[in-house]
Amino acid sequence: MSARPQPVVIPPRVVRSHTTPTTEAEAVAIQRRLRSLAVYDSSGPGPGEPGTVVGVDVAYDDARNLVAAAAVALHAITLEVVERATAVGPVAFPCVPGLLAFRELPAVLDALGRLRRAPDLVVCDGYGLAHPRLPQTSSGRCPQPTIGVAKNPFTFAHTQPPPHRGAFTPLLDGDEEVGRALRTRDGVKPVYVSPGHRTTLDDACAHTLHLTRGVRLPETTRAADRLCREALAAA
Repeated sequence: MSARPQPVVIPPRVVRSHTTPTTEAEAVAIQRRLRSLAVYDSSGPGPGEPGTVVGVDVAYDDARNLVAAAAVALHAITLEVVERATAVGPVAFPCVPGLLAFRELPAVLDALGRLRRAPDLVVCDGYGLAHPRLPQTSSGRCPQPTIGVAKNPFTFAHTQPPPHRGAFTPLLDGDEEVGRALRTRDGVKPVYVSPGHRTTLDDACAHTLHLTRGVRLPETTRAADRLCREALAAA
């Protein structure tokens, strides 16, 4: 039997300089502008179609004012890791609820940019349409199809979904369904799913269930979470 091929591991690099807002008002204005660029359609890949799915996540070291980002590419069907990249740099924006993306995006974009192949889908630990102003997976910053799968609720209220895998209840902004509390495993807490760009809410939930194998979080998120912590420890 032939040995299983090992994933490509790209050495970490220091984050390049990026244009970062200097005030909260400037950041909010950028959010509102970029939100208008997001597209919610099915132009991205369907769940389980051939290609690569990339998970991104970040870890912070407040004492050193560092953020480490990881981008982990998985085979979209087998969910085997095929490529990994990281970037580490200084935190360039203060911790403001609703504006956390500006703390993370420079490192995330550098990590994504180091992958040899553009992802067919990006899965972020955060919110898409269910952010009150902007998908953290905005089309203006990441042109690939993206979804947000968050561990915790942020703004919009919801009722608890039934306890079985695949059950969901809507996250509502008034009468508009902007996301879903989705149960990915029987009897465990839901995750919070929303489309980011070039996907729909139905597709985002289907992708999340496809990427979740016997645990609460998608394999993309689990792999990226481990790698960004390792990168931060090694920085």
